[in-house]
Order: sequence, then C-alpha cells, then structure tokens
Amino acid sequence: MARHRTRLRRRAGALAAATAALALTCATAAAADPPDRAASPPKGHDVSSHQKNVDWPAAQARGARFVYVKATEATDYQNPYFHQQYDGARDAGVIRGAYHFALPDESSGAKQARYFVAHGGDWRADGWTLPPALDIEYNPYSAKHPCYRLGWKRMTAWIWSFSDELARETGRRPVIYTTAHWWRQCTGDSHAFASRHPLWVARHGTSDPGELPGGWQYWTFWQYATSGRLPGDQNLFNGTSGRLRTFAAAGDPRGAGAPGVPEAEAEPHTPDAVTPLPAPVHLPFTQVAYVHPDNDLE
Repeated sequence: MARHRTRLRRRAGALAAATAALALTCATAAAADPPDRAASPPKGHDVSSHQKNVDWPAAQARGARFVYVKATEATDYQNPYFHQQYDGARDAGVIRGAYHFALPDESSGAKQARYFVAHGGDWRADGWTLPPALDIEYNPYSAKHPCYRLGWKRMTAWIWSFSDELARETGRRPVIYTTAHWWRQCTGDSHAFASRHPLWVARHGTSDPGELPGGWQYWTFWQYATSGRLPGDQNLFNGTSGRLRTFAAAGDPRGAGAPGVPEAEAEPHTPDAVTPLPAPVHLPFTQVAYVHPDNDLE
C-alpha cells in the first residue's frame, strides 16, 4: 500500500527516502476513476488509519463493493480505526477483508501471522469476509534496504512461514499484495506462490495491470490508483459481483489466481527454491475481459 499506511512514529527522513525509492518503480497516480471499460468489474478500495472514520453508506453509494482494511503491522501496531472501518463496511453491505503490513526484518513470518489473526485477521465463510491479505512491498523505513536485508531464499522462506501459519489459523492462504518490480527484486521472481495464493497487484496510473509477478497468470485484485471516488486506494476485482461473493465465501481451496479459472497443479512447497528470471508477462485488460466474459457493472 501507500507509505502513509505505516506507523507515524517512525522517522520522517526514512519515510521520505522510501517514497523516493518507490517512485522509481511505479507511476505516480492522481485521483482517478476506474479505466473506462464497457464491462467493468466490481469496484473497491483499501483503507487504513489514514482514512480515520469512514462514511460507509456514502462509500457504498459511490460504488464500493469490497474493501480491505489494514489491521496490523509487524507485531507491535494495530490500526486504531480498524473496528469502525471493518465492522462499518459490513453494516453498509460492503464485503470486507483485513490486511497485514509485513516487516520481515523485525520478526518471523509465523509470529506476524499469529499477531495478525489475533487482531482482526481471522476469516469466516460468511460470504462477507475476504481472505486475509499479506501486504509485502518496499521497505518504507529504509530506501537502502528495500528487501529488509533478506536475500531471495530468506524472503521466500519468510513468506511461506507467514502463509503456512495463517493457513493453520484460518484455513485460508493469504492474498498477496505486491508489485511486479518488488517481487522480481526481492524474491527473484519466485514462482512458488502463484498456484496457492491469489494475487493483488499494484500498478498505478495505467489502463491495465501490466506485467504480473512470477508464475501468476491472473490477478484477483488490481490496485490502480492511490485516490479516487472511494476513500483510500482504488481497486478492481477480476470477475463479477457474484464471483466476488463466491470468492469471499470459499474461493478455490488452494487460493488460485482468478476465481472460476482452472489452475495448474500446485507446485511443491519449496520455499528455498529460486527460479530464473523469466520474460515479463503482460496481461492487457482486454484479455482479462475475455477470461471473464460475464464481467458486469453492478
């Protein structure tokens, strides 16, 4: 997510440096509406303490069909507005989920997953709760160490540690939020996660999500702007409103990339394996519309 989602008590200088590093990897996005397409997927957003108390009936009236709410960061931060945001979204008829901002250099993946689940990151099959999400991206506190001082093997092992513990606690693998550039730089473009984890890709200021991280053939969520009609970052779901509800209720038990789209057999759980860098995969929005011919505007 955007840098402002992290703790304000960190040094402002580190935050400024991180912003400069992030600017090198993704386009800057001003307030934006979704790409103008005839068949538009469900619109959503993600929020944190930066948005404070959200007017959920107004957000729903402006088109919000889903939202991800920041719950935790590392093992010592909880969003003070979490319950107003998370419960308020449900009360307004908006499907919601919780996300955790990872700081892999502070503690193990398993420890952060347990903290997340204990403070809002649980999941239940009620049709209103999205799978918990792992936000893993550039280090917002050190431009010098964008990968948190972890090499490819240690980073993929950390992500597996988080995923395995979350699956034990909730029965669901996390949705992984990241950028294609960070994934290449910090995991070696690992293909080990695509068959078991839905992808939430961030790419701003463009008309399509562009290249996808290693192994993913489809995106499940696309964060396309940092501001717009809805509070917080702007997102789309890859499918219809009906598929969104199905994904919230159960989805693919292994966490396939796009709901309703068959996947290859899951790869072995080998977090230390690092694959060679492949050519980038480009997935224009028109191809996504073809995969989901029943995309509708609801």
